[in-house]
Amino acid sequence: MTDAVLTTLSTPDGPFTVLEDDRGRVLASGWTADPDRVLARLAERHRPARVLDGQVRAADAVDAYYAGEPEHAMQVPVHQVGTELFAEGWRRLRDIPVGSTLTYTAFASAMGRPDAVRAAASVCARNAPALFVPCHRVLRSDGSLGGFAWGLDVKRALLERESVAADALV
Repeated sequence: MTDAVLTTLSTPDGPFTVLEDDRGRVLASGWTADPDRVLARLAERHRPARVLDGQVRAADAVDAYYAGEPEHAMQVPVHQVGTELFAEGWRRLRDIPVGSTLTYTAFASAMGRPDAVRAAASVCARNAPALFVPCHRVLRSDGSLGGFAWGLDVKRALLERESVAADALV
């Protein structure tokens, strides 16, 4: 990969940095103003050769998300590199409806691997384009939040925001 564009947007949950490739696909994103933290979400061999500051196409979807229209984030193209298991998991994460959650056990079943609960957790942990691939919608089997690369306060806020948005759709 050659060039990518990176920008940091202001959100109610703090700064949100997005890294896009030259085709407008989100490679990585997260609630930080530190570009190195976002780049670190990618394996070194998959990082762009050059990162330029600029406007990302996903900015409108982020604005829409925070304006109460979270479904727009699911329409943003993403690019992730991983095994078949990881690719399937990342696809399944995008299928979790706004306002809904799955446990890691249910997520493993949705991936077609009901006994692979640890693998399901790894899919979430290695998810680089946060928000656009909603790993925050996966919880521990006891309903607690579990982990989230960008902090449990952000995860809680995202789920609360999506719950309100889902209620407005009903």
